[in-house]
Parts: sequence; structure tokens; C-alpha cells
Amino acid sequence: MASSPLTLARPAIAGLYALTPDLLDTDVLAERVAAAISGGATAIQYRNKLASPPLQRAQALVLRDLCSSANAIFIVNDDVDLAYAVDADGVHLGREDAPLARARQRLGRAAIIGASCYDSLERGAAAVEAGADYIAFGSFFPSVVKPEAVPAKPSLLTAAKARWNVSVVAIGGITAAAASTLIAAGADALAVITAVFEAPDVATAARTFREAFTAGQAPARQRSGT
Repeated sequence: MASSPLTLARPAIAGLYALTPDLLDTDVLAERVAAAISGGATAIQYRNKLASPPLQRAQALVLRDLCSSANAIFIVNDDVDLAYAVDADGVHLGREDAPLARARQRLGRAAIIGASCYDSLERGAAAVEAGADYIAFGSFFPSVVKPEAVPAKPSLLTAAKARWNVSVVAIGGITAAAASTLIAAGADALAVITAVFEAPDVATAARTFREAFTAGQAPARQRSGT
């Protein structure tokens, strides 16, 4: 499998990758993120399309400190300058965002940089070639956050894992009931907003996703004899 340059020294995105909802109340946002981490989220992506730039910065600083204290990875969505300003662990880039090479130059070799690849292995190849640490495919299910998203098939995850030695992330309308299917197809991480942050109990919802990964790893350990 081909590997992304300079990826081995950086933490891998794996397990539940929780993306924040559009909350303007920073205290409520922090409370829900803390609950997600306590339930098993290993990485948090700050994504808030409603907040003003000053509020985005303030919220990102709060969540960065929260993630740092809980040993969780903190990623900023779309905005390389914000990721730099708050000393985030990295940034996630879509097709309309800064080129990956520019983000790497700005954030440095230690930054974790992910790329949205939608339903395209060709985009995956370009992202890996440019040095992405993880590549995200989706939407695998209808999404209330992005209802216009192009559908993707689980076979994309299997193909990506066979080709590249980077983390493969599934995104888009993912529920706990669907988690095992995507994990079995090859997802290293599941990027989730609604099924975690809109749940009555955020920590319990996160724990359900964590348990799906634990269950998915057991057969692999048995086959390897460990």
C-alpha cells in the first residue's frame, strides 16, 4: 500500500470522530463535547457554520483546552488560519478550502491534516499524494447536516484501505446501528454529528459507537491468534 509522506509520527484518527453542532452557547457546546469525550470520542472536530469569527475563535480555544486535558485530538474544520491561531492539532479540508500543501506549510509537519474525498477514490489518491493524514468518504446515509451530499458506497472504504496506509474516515448520516457495517468495510473512524450531539444522553451515544469499534476489532484479533 502507498503511504502518505510524513504521517507516521502523527497520531492517527481512529474510532469515534465527533464533529460539533452549530451551537452558539459556548458553555453548552463545551458540556456536550466533554460528554462525547467521556463516552469514548477520540477526536473532536470544531465545526460551527453559524458562529461569527470572534465566537469561532473563542469556542475553538475552549475546546482545544478541553481536548488537551482529556488527551483527545482537536481538529478545526475548513479554516487553516483558525487552526493555526488556536494551536489545534490539525485541520480538515474540503474541496473549496485551502490546498493541502498550503495547509501543511502553514501548520507544520506535526499537524494532522484530513481531506474530504466525497465519493471519489481519485480525490483520495490526490489527497494522499499531497500528504493527507486521513481521507474521509461520504455521505453513506442521508444527512440532515448536508442533505445535498453525494451518496457514497461502503466499497469505497474497502478500496481505500487496500490502496493507502492512512486513516480512512466514513461520514454522513451515520447512526450507531449502521456503525458495524462501515467498520467492517474498512472505516478506521466514523465522523458523526447528529447521532452523538442530538442524542438525549451524549456520553451514552458516544459509548455505543466506541463499543461498535471494540466489537469490530475482536474478530481480527481472533484471526491473528492474539
